[in-house]
Amino acid sequence: MSDSPIWPVFLAEATPLVLNGRRFDSARPAVMGIINRTPDSFYASARFEDLPSALARLDDLVEAGADLIDIGGVRAGQLGDWVEAAEEIGRVLPFLEAARARYPDLLLSLDTWRAEVARACGHVRIDLVNDTLQGADPELVGVAAELGAGYVVSHTGGSAPRTDPRGVTYGPMTATGLRRDEPDDVVADVLDVLATGARTAVAAGIPAERVLIDPTLDFGKTTRHSLRVLRATAQIASLGYPVLQALSRKDFVGETLDLPVDDRLEGTLAATAVAGWLGTVVFRAHDVRATRRVVDMVASIRGDRPAALNRRGVPGSGH
Repeated sequence: MSDSPIWPVFLAEATPLVLNGRRFDSARPAVMGIINRTPDSFYASARFEDLPSALARLDDLVEAGADLIDIGGVRAGQLGDWVEAAEEIGRVLPFLEAARARYPDLLLSLDTWRAEVARACGHVRIDLVNDTLQGADPELVGVAAELGAGYVVSHTGGSAPRTDPRGVTYGPMTATGLRRDEPDDVVADVLDVLATGARTAVAAGIPAERVLIDPTLDFGKTTRHSLRVLRATAQIASLGYPVLQALSRKDFVGETLDLPVDDRLEGTLAATAVAGWLGTVVFRAHDVRATRRVVDMVASIRGDRPAALNRRGVPGSGH
């Protein structure tokens, strides 16, 4: 038998998220279901243009175990037509009103980068403003504070709204004036942008327990960048704010495994397990039931969550 010492496994400390009196932490991570009120979402199964189908999807997500629902009215990337603010409001507001009437206590997140849209929807009681474009509208964080909502700080490398990454680099300048792409530098940039954005949100009046930080994989990143940032989740969690990861069926999963969007579930769940182990508290997901099971299992392996049953090998249990 080896005399080698058994070294402990050091686990990243996950900062809890508290929204409308509900707490999510490493023992009880949150799963955020996705409803896109768009005709051009990258994942066809998440497109719900008419209100009845969107509400039917809402029922499915709640039944599958979603803790909060993220509603968006504009595709993030550049494909598809430009959507003005009035049209975005017309897509998301009727759904938010119907969802709030249907589930008065359900946590609702509005996925928008526009202050105008968040303000127009504020009477519904928005619990979270998911700003996926790194403060492209600097007024949005203030509107979130006015509404008493939480706020998602994202990292997109400074990309403008409705654009896809092109020639993205985060490396230092070379002697010729060109940037050298070093994957470690993307982590430094992510940490700096998220820390700065979180401080800005707190200064705007949002309590730190309601400020989520999202490294925003794929946005302003190559697949190489996204994989590197995912491995650095523990460093992101060490900033002291609850971490959101939006991993579901993204291009970095598809390019890593050379798979189309419909075949990316297993890769997504592998990334989800890693992110959960490294301190993520909120998971934005299309596949809510599978994600719920993965994050709960990871929480139990970490020792943060007790098993639902403990009968195997216990006297009198019949196992």
